[in-house]
Amino acid sequence: MAEREIKSRMNQLGIREADLHETFARSSGPGGQNVNKVATAVTLRHSPSGISVTVQDSRSQAMNRKLARERLLDAIESARQERRAAEIAAREKVRRQKSLRPAALKRKILESKRKRGELKKRRAKVQL
Repeated sequence: MAEREIKSRMNQLGIREADLHETFARSSGPGGQNVNKVATAVTLRHSPSGISVTVQDSRSQAMNRKLARERLLDAIESARQERRAAEIAAREKVRRQKSLRPAALKRKILESKRKRGELKKRRAKVQL
C-alpha cells in the first residue's frame, strides 16, 4: 500500500497522526548484525481506541513503520465493524422481544404448556 493510500484511509476512518504513538525496539529473529544493533521493531498505538500493533517482519525500520500503519488501520476498521454489528444485533434482539406473538402461535404454546403440566401432575406420588 502506498503512502498516499494510507493517508486517505486514515482520513476516511477519522484518524489523526497526533493520535498515533510510535515506539521502536530491537527486533528478534533473522537479520544478523542489523537486527542486533538497530531498533527495527515498531509498536504503533492509537490512543483513543487503545489498539496497539507491533511489527518486526522486515529488517528495515521504514518498512516496519509502513506495515504497522496498515495493520493498525485494519485493526481499527475491524473493531468498528464488530461494534456496529453488536449494536445492530442488540437492537434486533430488543425488537424481537417486544414484538407480539401471533394468536395461533400463542394458543399453541399455551396448549403445550397445559399438556406438560398435566404430565407432571400424573407423576406425583399417589397417596394410599
